[in-house]
Amino acid sequence: MELRHLRYFLAVAEELHFGRAARRLRIAQPPLSRQIRDLEEEMAVQLFRRDRRGVALTPAGTSFLGDVRGILGSLDRAVDQAQRADRGEVGSIMVGYVSSVAYSGLPEVLRAFRLRYPEVSIGLHEMPPAAQVKALRDGELDVGFVRAPMEESSLDSEVVRREPLVAALPAAHPLAAAKRIELASLAGEPFILFPRWRGPGFFDYIVGLCRAAGFSPRIAYEAAQLDILSLVAGGMGVSIVPSSIRAVRRAGIAFRPIVGNPSADLLVAWRAPEPSPVVREFVAIVQKMGMGRSKPRAPKT
Repeated sequence: MELRHLRYFLAVAEELHFGRAARRLRIAQPPLSRQIRDLEEEMAVQLFRRDRRGVALTPAGTSFLGDVRGILGSLDRAVDQAQRADRGEVGSIMVGYVSSVAYSGLPEVLRAFRLRYPEVSIGLHEMPPAAQVKALRDGELDVGFVRAPMEESSLDSEVVRREPLVAALPAAHPLAAAKRIELASLAGEPFILFPRWRGPGFFDYIVGLCRAAGFSPRIAYEAAQLDILSLVAGGMGVSIVPSSIRAVRRAGIAFRPIVGNPSADLLVAWRAPEPSPVVREFVAIVQKMGMGRSKPRAPKT
């Protein structure tokens, strides 16, 4: 028994006329009649009664019709579900992000994605960049938002935001009176940075900026990014942070632009080489929206 036999049977059962059923199926009537006879012989039951008055279902045919409708209905739903999955309309996605993104860009992307794909389940994990890279590589995350630079051959990435770095100073600090500050003016200050293991690439980038300005930062405290702000507000030191972190609006801190406008790139990253349909659609929305104040580059081809 083949799937076409069920479709042929359903057409005849609903039309109760071989000619109309053949036209509906866009086949000739003789082959249709032959296929129905083959089906009846295979099942060893008579499904239709044929006489001069027309075509009618037998009790066996009536019983079979209900099950055939259920089978074909389930098949149609399965095909539709598979097609929707291929378009990225159903499924799940696990998203990692650095803490500052939760205050600038990520909520808008999530809102847009949920509006377009309401049946996709979204899991969210705040994680430092290094942990995100490992989780992406191990398949525990599907998409991550990390600070550049990131060197990982098993991942693809796009720049979705390029933002200035700013100096974070205690509000009472003498340099807070300046509109802009030279990075070299922080040479003697105690620095508060995140531990290098949380994001080696971004950590080395900040330290490299300081060294280019003629000094190595004296790291007095290490903390997670949002905790850095609390320590700065408490007068424990200064830091260099992405400008978007100002959205946290922590009292007691002065954020000042740095002469030369050093910047940091935010990346959206996913496993190479071919993302799942859900990941593909999520990344497309991120690229389109640009995570706020972004300058995304053209997608890879």
